[in-house]
Amino acid sequence: MKKYMKNLLVEEVSFPHQRYVLVKLTDQQPLPDILPGQFVQVKVEGATNTFLRRPISVNYVDRNNNQLWLLIQTVGEGTRTLAKLKAGDYLNILFPLGNGFTIPHTTADILLVGGGVGVAPLLYFGERLHNNGNKPVFLLGARTNNDLLQIPMFQQFGEVLVTTEDGSLGEKGFVTNHSVLGKRTFSHIACCGPKPMMMSVARYAMANNIHCEVSLENMMACGIGACLCCVEKTVKGNVCVCKEGPVFDIRQLTWEL
Repeated sequence: MKKYMKNLLVEEVSFPHQRYVLVKLTDQQPLPDILPGQFVQVKVEGATNTFLRRPISVNYVDRNNNQLWLLIQTVGEGTRTLAKLKAGDYLNILFPLGNGFTIPHTTADILLVGGGVGVAPLLYFGERLHNNGNKPVFLLGARTNNDLLQIPMFQQFGEVLVTTEDGSLGEKGFVTNHSVLGKRTFSHIACCGPKPMMMSVARYAMANNIHCEVSLENMMACGIGACLCCVEKTVKGNVCVCKEGPVFDIRQLTWEL
């Protein structure tokens, strides 16, 4: 796919959680085709210790309003600087980057599993599946009910199941402990979140012969496969996650499951 480097207009900034900022960007021209699971590289202006672009998953693409949404967790100086953006500012991004999730050719139930900020790319994927006639089931995990993000948006596109570590909403525990995994059959699984969680989901998928894709969160600096800092070992050798991923079929990875 063709890549673009553009200064996009910040149209709206909101704070769905004390550790997250949702930035909605727009352009004078229609946004290019963007696939669920792809990401952008954001240039951070005004952060003295941030020299490299920051990779951010595409949270959602609102075609009606020509908006690209970025859900950003504020964990360092770079992302804290991005949280200071205001409507009317401009943000320079390189996009769309990487390879996204596969759209299955089936109307059977498809499970989308997310934990923490890993839920971000599943919203756009869920919409694509819904519009394609698929039946997405979202299984979202967080520490507490206050840490769950964008639940009403997810509910527009499919069934939403929840786990919280403290039991404040949904079933208590981790996503891999949810009772739905023992009750229902899924044809495909897509997963994004902390690596231990993704490995547990991959283990479940392998044991039940379910096609499964995961979105890796290796450290990325360039976004185009030049710097080699995001290398992941696969059955075909070492590859750059930013170029060959970030989405991988678990059968490509060398994880010990």
